[in-house]
Amino acid sequence: MAKGTVKKEVTDADVKRKAVKLVVSHLVKKLPEDNFIGSESILNWIARFEELLEKQEFVISEYYDMRRELNDVIERTMDEELRFKFRDSWFSLGKALDKKAKIS
Repeated sequence: MAKGTVKKEVTDADVKRKAVKLVVSHLVKKLPEDNFIGSESILNWIARFEELLEKQEFVISEYYDMRRELNDVIERTMDEELRFKFRDSWFSLGKALDKKAKIS
């Protein structure tokens, strides 16, 4: 490490936020290009989640609430194949919220 360089301490919140952001970006990639029944619900959820990610503070309960809301959106999705893809993202979101920073 160069002289005078300070290594930023990575917190659990930083790790969780980065992992969650990755899950949501993968979810966006799973969306079909054409409209589908329920597309408005998932797009609204994604928009609200992106607003949450922009917040400076990391309140884990807000992220858990968003995960519950995603489950509701999934249940209202008519396309079975999309429902399975979204369910995978729901599961990944839970795993992302369980991540911890590595202790060095």
